[in-house]
Amino acid sequence: MLVSNLEIIPGKEITEHFGLVQGSTVRSKHVGRDLMAGIKNIFGGELVGYTELLQEAREEAVERMKEQARAIGANAVVNVRFSTSSVTQGAAELFAYGSAVRLR
Repeated sequence: MLVSNLEIIPGKEITEHFGLVQGSTVRSKHVGRDLMAGIKNIFGGELVGYTELLQEAREEAVERMKEQARAIGANAVVNVRFSTSSVTQGAAELFAYGSAVRLR
């Protein structure tokens, strides 16, 4: 399954369009990660715990989007975008969406 943020794939032809596919996940902060991030905020630098949390959330949202695309017969998702929103205090949604297509 090809996933791209481009609208077209150079050298490939879109032969069929299946519409919008999406995947999302809602993640909350782990108490341990939140505590370490608070300490790290004092000294500066990368908040590794949050970086890992967001990477895992992106991977899960993309995998769910790909599963939806496979289920409707697509072999690629183009024009992929990400969005985030706060669901409640301490929890956020990561949303991935794109256009499911068949490439030749």
